[in-house]
Amino acid sequence: MGTLLAPMALRAQAPQAARGPLVWLDMDQAQLDSAYDQRAYAPNMDRVLQQQAFMNEQAQARLPSPARVAYGSAAIETLDLYRAARSRAPIHVFLHGGTWRTRTAQDFAYVAEPLVHRGAHVLIPDFSPVDEVAEGLVQQVRAAVAWAFAHADEFDGDRERIFVSGHSSGGHLAGAVLTTDWAGDYGLPGDLVKGGLCISGMFDLRPVRLSWRNSYLNLTDASERALSPIRHIAKLTAPVVIAYGSEETPEFQRQSREFAAAVQATGQSVELLTARGYNHFEILSTFANPFGFVGHAVLSQMGLA
Repeated sequence: MGTLLAPMALRAQAPQAARGPLVWLDMDQAQLDSAYDQRAYAPNMDRVLQQQAFMNEQAQARLPSPARVAYGSAAIETLDLYRAARSRAPIHVFLHGGTWRTRTAQDFAYVAEPLVHRGAHVLIPDFSPVDEVAEGLVQQVRAAVAWAFAHADEFDGDRERIFVSGHSSGGHLAGAVLTTDWAGDYGLPGDLVKGGLCISGMFDLRPVRLSWRNSYLNLTDASERALSPIRHIAKLTAPVVIAYGSEETPEFQRQSREFAAAVQATGQSVELLTARGYNHFEILSTFANPFGFVGHAVLSQMGLA
């Protein structure tokens, strides 16, 4: 017995790998980089993305082809407009993820499908990769939401019921839209957006800037401040739902919890939802089901559940 236990005891006492200087909270550079690397915490990433591509093909086959509409002057500044059958339908703007630099609107028909069938118009904008535009990226998605307000009558939408959601880097963009000074910066109603759902987003760009992601974000002190929704909560006027999966990276979980806490501290309406057992990619699949974790949350917020 003793000869069998000795090697186990030796292994248990083996020293951990040396850590470098702390960069953020209790993490060194390698740990912080991993905390902003989804693949490190979602080993099934490729399979889930394959499933979502299949779901998208099915949704595209079932839905009428979306109208392709320009919301700005640049070639990329266009959006897919999926129209509901009902008149004066509420409007939902979905901001897709992809590290602020990949994916396109046409990849997310499966997100639009349950909303369209429940009576909402869905707008999914395309926008420039962040390494091309940097701060202009946030201005583009805000411009898309402003376009929806200004042109609602043209697609029989209700400009008094505009909602926004986003996942991952799109969750960050949704947070930026929700913390926009619509009256001061755009001359539009301050409560233009009536509700938002931020899924697995990033709301404080300080740790993001310290991670490997800044190799393409190229954030500065000024852009870090300007583009961090958690630093502009005073501009928030709409109820917010914040959702994340329990199997996300520790930083993505913390980002959602702290953004929710910061909103709550201001007295604004916020709901924090945790999907047990879901990772960063799996949680978005639940958007495709009106009874799914995210799908039901967004429909409930819009009064369409």
